[in-house]
Amino acid sequence: MQKLILASASPYRAIQLKQLGLSFSQVPAAIDETPQHGELAAALCERLARQKATKIAEQYPGAAVIGADQVVEVAGELLGKPGTFAAARAQLRKQSGATVYFHSGCAAAYLQAHEDSHTLSKAGSHNALSVIESAVNTTRVVFKALSDAQIDDYLHRDQPFDCAGSFKSESLGISLCAAIYSDDPSSLVGLPLITTGQLLTKIGYNND
Repeated sequence: MQKLILASASPYRAIQLKQLGLSFSQVPAAIDETPQHGELAAALCERLARQKATKIAEQYPGAAVIGADQVVEVAGELLGKPGTFAAARAQLRKQSGATVYFHSGCAAAYLQAHEDSHTLSKAGSHNALSVIESAVNTTRVVFKALSDAQIDDYLHRDQPFDCAGSFKSESLGISLCAAIYSDDPSSLVGLPLITTGQLLTKIGYNND
């Protein structure tokens, strides 16, 4: 069986990937996630997903590596993980009554294992990758008009401070929504599983 690695420490993405019945390990990919000047949300999350997958694939030749990233966009503003209660409250105030776009980037990478794979890994050359495939899945969420009391109650109960957009759709966050539009329900959590399966097939991942 080919080794599969999730290039993330996220417990949420790990739970999701287990839904596909795959055995995998987690190796976080520390990269600079600063947006480039003028970079659009969808392009940003796809670039970061590719960089994460690339970095870990070059460290583990022969393994299939999944990278993922999510960027939340409301009225042209990009929202990341809030980290604190105050930041989460500010994010949800911006999303109250608004249509919000959750862009989930996913990438699958594979570096052919050779005798000189250690040298390639140290070089860290993107050209050393045998194959990388990526895609973005966007979910459109219409939020209800939320009072400060509703926002604070939600934050105290769900504590989504490590979630982009301060929102857990798989938990109490669903109560904040008026409507959700998506062709992959798993995408909103952070790892679009339909896309993930497709990308693994494209890079020739062997689960036998």
